[in-house]
Amino acid sequence: MPASRKFFGWTVLYATFVLAIFGWGVGFYGPPVFLHAVAQRTGWDVALVSGAVTLHFLCGTVVVANLPRLYQRCGVPAVTLGGAVLLAFGVGGWATAAQPWQLYAAALFSGMGWVTLGAAAVNALISPWFVRRRPAALGMAYNGASVGGIVFSPLWVYLIGQAGFDQAALWVGAAMVAVIAVLSRQVFALTPQQLGQEPDGACAATQAPAAAAAAAAAAAAAAGIAPPAPVADLWRNRAFLTLAAGMALGLFAQIGLIAHLLSLLAPLLGAQTAGLAMGLATAAAIGGRTLVGWLMPAGTDRRKVACLAYAIQIAGSLILMLAAEHAWAIWLGVLLFGSGIGNATSLPPLIAQTEFAREDAQRVVPLIVAMSQGAYAFAPASFGILRAWSEQAGQPLLWFLAAAACLQAAAIASFAWGRITPARRGGQPARP
Repeated sequence: MPASRKFFGWTVLYATFVLAIFGWGVGFYGPPVFLHAVAQRTGWDVALVSGAVTLHFLCGTVVVANLPRLYQRCGVPAVTLGGAVLLAFGVGGWATAAQPWQLYAAALFSGMGWVTLGAAAVNALISPWFVRRRPAALGMAYNGASVGGIVFSPLWVYLIGQAGFDQAALWVGAAMVAVIAVLSRQVFALTPQQLGQEPDGACAATQAPAAAAAAAAAAAAAAGIAPPAPVADLWRNRAFLTLAAGMALGLFAQIGLIAHLLSLLAPLLGAQTAGLAMGLATAAAIGGRTLVGWLMPAGTDRRKVACLAYAIQIAGSLILMLAAEHAWAIWLGVLLFGSGIGNATSLPPLIAQTEFAREDAQRVVPLIVAMSQGAYAFAPASFGILRAWSEQAGQPLLWFLAAAACLQAAAIASFAWGRITPARRGGQPARP
């Protein structure tokens, strides 16, 4: 392999960025739009259609928890393309369902499909190609999720309004499957070993794997950091349990608040300006994730970074309590809260890759993603109940935002409790 050959990992990164745009744009930001479109088309009760949204996110947890096995059995390209086809087929079902059971069947397909283009998939696609640069690479790839929200949320509304839900589903689904098919065949089918390349762009001709491993071990020993030891039982492991709980609590708060934030701000700002505020939150998410990816030093305790990100979000939630009296509080609160939206997804996998051996990390990341998705599937409905109670109490923002802040504080406590010092990391071969 000539040393001058371009590092293919950058191509994988760009392709994964595009995959995340479609995955989140269709599978994550799409269902709230679908809910409105289905309710308008059919006249069904919103609670009934909301149940399909919950099912969409719940059934995906089964697939994402078994994603490593699917990759081993069928291969990454086949799983990725198959997931895109399932997602497109499911969205078509959302658009054409004539009976409630058909809608719920469609939600099963869309939910199982979108997770193959979601957070665990992004991590699995990027990890073989980047080690030292992994935080920055994952941050860039996950930014595709935010771009997906920026692009697809208004695009869905426009296409459904102009051509109808069925045509919109056909056009977007066909485009998604075509693009993912090309990426799966031309990019995701290749591995560093097949191209004779090493992670982060080191060429195999100049840096053999054994030498690279020895250098990494020497650097770790010099820093006094022992490599992570294998874990005998994840379900009795404090690092795993606190990581999963912290991610689930944080995303539950975020998804619950985001699902209602637009309708809460609209009476204060007007619908159009409230939409701009939501755009600011998305832009802040991209900025926050990018800054963490590029500026976080290699030896940083990533749990501390996660705690700081949630602390900033708590400040945003508290400032938003002043929104009814002060316009500046809306924009500052949205900016601070939005800064942590992206890191809530990207930091937990990075934490897992430093605290667990490689074999364990390949199990841990899909499991924490599945558990958090299973939790936040109920967040919009739970926060909806809390919102109704708050409005009856005459405080539509106070208790709603206080609940989000409390959940984020619990996430901080969970991340902090599970911190592993370098001495402990190497001192317990099978942490109980």
